[in-house]
Amino acid sequence: MPDTETHPDSIDWSLTTWDGARREQLRRWAALTLEEIILAQEDMQELSERLAAIPQPQK
Repeated sequence: MPDTETHPDSIDWSLTTWDGARREQLRRWAALTLEEIILAQEDMQELSERLAAIPQPQK
C-alpha cells in the first residue's frame, strides 16, 4: 500500500473543472511568444482543413 503522506498529491485539482481548465489554457497562451501563437494558429487551421476534408458517413 503506497504511503500517501510521503508522496504529496501532484494533481492540481483546481484545473479539473471547466473554469480551471479554461484559466490554465489562457495562462499557457499568454506565456507564448507572438511567433509561437501564429504557428499554433496555422497548425490549427491546417488541422481544421484536413478534418473538414474527411467525408462524413452517410446515415
